[in-house]
Amino acid sequence: MGTEYNSIPDMLRKNAEKFKNRSALKYRKLENGFVTLTYPAYYDRALMAARGLIKMGIKKGDRVGILSENRAGWVIADMGILCAGAVTVPIYPTNTPEHIEYMVNHSGAKILFVSGKFQYSKLLSVRESMPGLELVVSFERFLGNASLPVITFYQLSEIDTTITPEERKEIESVIDQISPGDLLTLIYTSGTTGVPKGVMLTHNNILTNTRYLTEQSGDLISENDVFLSFLPLSHVLERTAGYYMTIRNGALMAFADSIEKVPENMLEVKPTLMVSVPRLFEKIYHRIYDNAHEMPAIKRKIFHWAVAVGKQYVYTKYILKKPTSGVDLQYSIADRLVFSKIRERFGGRMKLFCCGGAPLDKTINEFFWIIGIPVFEGYGLTETSPAISFNNFEHVRFGSVGFPLRETEFKIAADGEILVKGPQVMHGYYNNPEATAEVMHDGWFATGDIGKIEDGYITITDRKKELIITAGGKNIAPQPVENELKMDKHISSVYVYGDRKPYLTALIVPTIERLLEFAKDHHIEYYDLDDLVRHEQVQKMFEHRIEEINKRLPQYETIKKFVLLAYDFSIDGGELTPTLKLRRNVIYEKYKQKIEDMYIDHSN
Repeated sequence: MGTEYNSIPDMLRKNAEKFKNRSALKYRKLENGFVTLTYPAYYDRALMAARGLIKMGIKKGDRVGILSENRAGWVIADMGILCAGAVTVPIYPTNTPEHIEYMVNHSGAKILFVSGKFQYSKLLSVRESMPGLELVVSFERFLGNASLPVITFYQLSEIDTTITPEERKEIESVIDQISPGDLLTLIYTSGTTGVPKGVMLTHNNILTNTRYLTEQSGDLISENDVFLSFLPLSHVLERTAGYYMTIRNGALMAFADSIEKVPENMLEVKPTLMVSVPRLFEKIYHRIYDNAHEMPAIKRKIFHWAVAVGKQYVYTKYILKKPTSGVDLQYSIADRLVFSKIRERFGGRMKLFCCGGAPLDKTINEFFWIIGIPVFEGYGLTETSPAISFNNFEHVRFGSVGFPLRETEFKIAADGEILVKGPQVMHGYYNNPEATAEVMHDGWFATGDIGKIEDGYITITDRKKELIITAGGKNIAPQPVENELKMDKHISSVYVYGDRKPYLTALIVPTIERLLEFAKDHHIEYYDLDDLVRHEQVQKMFEHRIEEINKRLPQYETIKKFVLLAYDFSIDGGELTPTLKLRRNVIYEKYKQKIEDMYIDHSN
């Protein structure tokens, strides 16, 4: 078991020496373009932050929060907190003041890093309820309020004063005292149900995860790699696989300007690796097929021929593991004519994507392998640091979430729930022994996911608590049905409902570009999008499409009624978690009337 480092700061210290000529961080600095920090410079900045925190009275084991969007300051602050021997408490910048108040109080955080005035204003609104919060450190400069002291990150770090040999020695003695079993972070689960729980992860939890993930990737990651980071660092997937793993391997972590800017940032940064969630792949896949749909007939024919050849090539090479000599020439032609041009849109150097957070549709996954940018789909939870299984070049089965990582055991409970044991499993929920006892049994963690294991591959069928049990007693996992519907180019997002009801219904968000194109082609006059989705011709077109999809589904999984929504689910609207998963209870409450109206007359 274990790892060659005692802690995350120990890993940065050793790798600042090992990769002293390599760049560690790359980020946009206003209009000045991108700025890069080398590994030694990054480590020095972390030590400066630690110096400031120690001066402010932070001691080993104290909790310090970060409430910010992704930026270089986030990871420097995190490393500073850890170098001071403290525990990082990441808080999603999309959280409400009430949620932030709960996490600050529950964790006992004394100091909180914020991105700027907007997040600070949330804190001010609940200031009186957070008596333990002593200081706010902001990445941006603004005037604070006397009731809640604020200084800038530069002031805390005393950026103009280099670390003296004595200070370095003092902070490194703190780093030396951190042991693998010490607490690294408290990550509060997004609380899609009930009160958020603080997941306790140790240095060893994360270190073993980065080590075994690197191994399971086939040691493909090196100091020549460039990660483009855009998922929230508050989420354990990006933090472990996109941030700590880059440090382990001496790679460069580049920050995207925003989720919306990812396509253009890819062209600027030319990444080799990225961590993502299924939503991004769904959007890219549909955009590529939309473009193919617009091509002249001959080019469209070449595209579909290339995909067919690519499918045969991938299946022969990676699934059957047989020589591809019979299809090599055709594939190289397909690659030159079609796939290489698609890869250019990703910057031209992408080696692979890592995907987690929710099941990725099998067809979409296959497509990325076909075009030469494989998606290594994995599985994990906040409570497992996160990865517990992973597909790779040696072990891939589309539709599965891969093989277990080293030292990781799986078993299936009597009700189909996946149980897992391994060095990445959390130490429990902070100050919540009852919740810990509910999910931990003799070292086995109950994931809350339903699944199966075949030939060593793990397949997730659904969340235990999200299973729909119909009035007829059928157990239905909504996600596979939703994925089937989303494969239609006219459908952007779907929420399937039917718990204790006689049949399934759906809230459907049309793909806006397709909807407007349909309205133009059929000369439909409308006032706004709400008006358009209610139009008879639009309703009839979707009825026809749902009928076609229903033919591919078992009778009890077919959609009997649906409502079209004019606007997509969003994080700001509360319907999506920060990693773009549906918050089912929020969606139900928000659209309760529309959903229940579909069951008023259920004679069919």
